[in-house]
Amino acid sequence: MEDNNPVLTSEDGVVEPQERSWWSLGIHNYIKITIIAALVIQLYYTSVYSIVHRWVTDSSWSHGFLIPFFSLYLLNQNKKGLLSLDFKRNYLGLAGLILCCIVLYPMVLFRLKVGYAQHLIIIPTIGSVILFCGGWKLLKYSWLPIIFLIFAIPLPGSIYNDITIPMRKFAALMATGILNLVKDMDAVASGVVIDVVYKGVRLEPALDVAEACSGMRLLMAFVALGVAMAYLHYRPVWQRLVLLGSTVPIAILCNVVRVTVTGFIYILWDPMYAQGVYHDMLGMLMLPLAFTMYWFLAWFMENLFGEEKTASTEDVIIRRQN
Repeated sequence: MEDNNPVLTSEDGVVEPQERSWWSLGIHNYIKITIIAALVIQLYYTSVYSIVHRWVTDSSWSHGFLIPFFSLYLLNQNKKGLLSLDFKRNYLGLAGLILCCIVLYPMVLFRLKVGYAQHLIIIPTIGSVILFCGGWKLLKYSWLPIIFLIFAIPLPGSIYNDITIPMRKFAALMATGILNLVKDMDAVASGVVIDVVYKGVRLEPALDVAEACSGMRLLMAFVALGVAMAYLHYRPVWQRLVLLGSTVPIAILCNVVRVTVTGFIYILWDPMYAQGVYHDMLGMLMLPLAFTMYWFLAWFMENLFGEEKTASTEDVIIRRQN
């Protein structure tokens, strides 16, 4: 790829290259990208349709619409490196493409009939296409945006339930302990149901930590954004790993807060405000709370363990030569 960057000359005579835009790729490259994307979508039409249908019908996976756009944003962060590459085909990518399309996908689709595996094959297929068209250097800049797409693929129902039910039970147990701190209140958790007796009166119906209160939606969205934040902000590797690992406990803690606050609203205020649109609004407020905790952890590590920056000032004497 030839470097046809326009240059700018500063006042002191230093020549600086002007930053290239995506339009510099040329319309012919965008036509190629569109054709390749259309072929991949057509090849995996059944899986793509199933994924998008789940986004539309299941609110727990509605964030899937945002994931591809966020992948493009991650790709844009490496724009300078990408636009300066000299693309070279790598036929190992072609071998991977053949393996995914001709061997793995038909086997999973017709013999094993594992829906989630069908969806996952789309990701290595995209990676193989990029490796074949642009080589290892292009894959180096795009591997995370590709893998990031996994957050848009809904989990199978069995795995989803195996994750959400323990989360619902944990939220119910923790909320019960907090509710019992209130005078004249006796709460007992039975699985995902919290039985409450307040001032000698048993509340009916009991509090049910429903699937919407499992915190799975918050967990998936926050982990996805946490991965992106850890990748975009330069910091030591161990800090990135801590930030990435903190996304799960922060999301679970915020969900406990949500269930507990819902319980207090249900018991002490009005059950009407603990369900419906009010319940959904409370769930949305947990995302800012999660990001506040995440930001505080990042700020704490940066200020406590960050390297001290020392700035030295020197006297500079400028002498004019006649």
